[in-house]
Amino acid sequence: MESSILPVVPEGTTSISNRHIPARLERQLISCASISPMPANHHRLPRSAADVGVPWRWWRKLSKRELTIAAAAAAIAFFLIILSPFPKISRHTDSDAIDSGAASEWVPFTPLSKAQRNSALCLDGSLPGYHLRRGFGSGSESWLIHVEGGGWCSNITSCSARKRTRLGSSTYMEKQDQFLGILSHDRLKNPDFFNWNQVKIRYCDGSSFSSHPDNEFKNGTELFFRGQLIWDTFMDELLSIGMSKAREALLTGCSAGGLATLVHCDDFRDLLPKAADVKCLADAGFFLNEKDITGNDSIASFYHDVVHLQGVTESLNHDCVARSGEPSKCFFPQEFISNIKTPLFLVQPAYDFWQIANILVPHSSDPHGSWLRCKLNIWNCDSKQLEVLHGYRNSLLKTLGEFQKNLKWGMFVNSCFIHCQTWSTETWHSPSSPRINNKTVAETVGDWYFKREAAMQIDCPFPCNPTCYNRDLTFG
Repeated sequence: MESSILPVVPEGTTSISNRHIPARLERQLISCASISPMPANHHRLPRSAADVGVPWRWWRKLSKRELTIAAAAAAIAFFLIILSPFPKISRHTDSDAIDSGAASEWVPFTPLSKAQRNSALCLDGSLPGYHLRRGFGSGSESWLIHVEGGGWCSNITSCSARKRTRLGSSTYMEKQDQFLGILSHDRLKNPDFFNWNQVKIRYCDGSSFSSHPDNEFKNGTELFFRGQLIWDTFMDELLSIGMSKAREALLTGCSAGGLATLVHCDDFRDLLPKAADVKCLADAGFFLNEKDITGNDSIASFYHDVVHLQGVTESLNHDCVARSGEPSKCFFPQEFISNIKTPLFLVQPAYDFWQIANILVPHSSDPHGSWLRCKLNIWNCDSKQLEVLHGYRNSLLKTLGEFQKNLKWGMFVNSCFIHCQTWSTETWHSPSSPRINNKTVAETVGDWYFKREAAMQIDCPFPCNPTCYNRDLTFG
């Protein structure tokens, strides 16, 4: 397996490369949740304006080493296509104003004020930051923290390439970001959390906010492994600007941000008032420790390199590390989820296209590309390939079996070919959103958070659900 697997997102770089595969198709597979959800089965949403062209002759002037780094940087750049990002009676009163204008969706970037003092730096040494939109009405003392995704880097080459993108440097981050889905301020599109204080934490460390500087290299690479320091500094700043008085709080994240949510969930709970209602939601962040189709431990090997390169061990659950003997095993949620005490919700597609392309069928397991069309569009999978995908779904459900018994937890596992689903209007809450038992993701999460009713929604196998957004990655 290649060393620069990058999953979510908005919100990865590539573990899928093949010189025999047309570059256009290859780029679709290496993007994680970077492509916005698509209407049922075959339609595509517009690509971001950030997906720009570059003159092709520039490569002739580069050395072999520069070409290697440039190739990895290009792969990450394609990940950076922003997701483009529904009706129900809310528990809020009509006195809560709704600001649903397009201008209100764009929220400015705020540099982390204490980052320099705390040495909490992105991979390239730049200052991390976030986007904050204040709550109003009944949500003025409620906080929703969304952690951006975007995969991980596992060696010097991939981390060096990453620091030349917004996933490793704030220099390349947008000055404004669009708040949609679970971050929307429109009650019709986000019925339960529309008027909360909303924060999007930008991701620039490549370790799910878990790396430590003890493993930084002093040989001229100039890479900063400060993920945990960044996380701690974010929390300190948010507490100082009002989160310390929160009555309600929800920590969420997509893909690698979903994994960060799981890793830091209990610590987040401990920072807030004991009387506060604090919960966590991981979207497409439950990465399975499964062998690929050839029987190799590709994802386990990759996680091993991430953990040991960036000194992640100290941030992992200590009981899990002591029990497993190999710290990188505890980067897999299935190994430590039973240790999480804070109420938790999982939004997880059973046919996660990133996991299929990078865990189940990485390029190393399919050198001739017989799975390529299937990995681009699930409707292209033949009967034998679908049988393999159903087996992966069964492994997920088996792994989550104990989780389902916890009455404080919730789950939305649908049969869609997609990755993240909470940060896009189309998949979070709209008239055409994916549903299980006639419930959208947003409605199910609201039922769970506010204890309105049981919220364990498990879908039937593909292709049973006609409401699914099944991504077609063939053309972007």
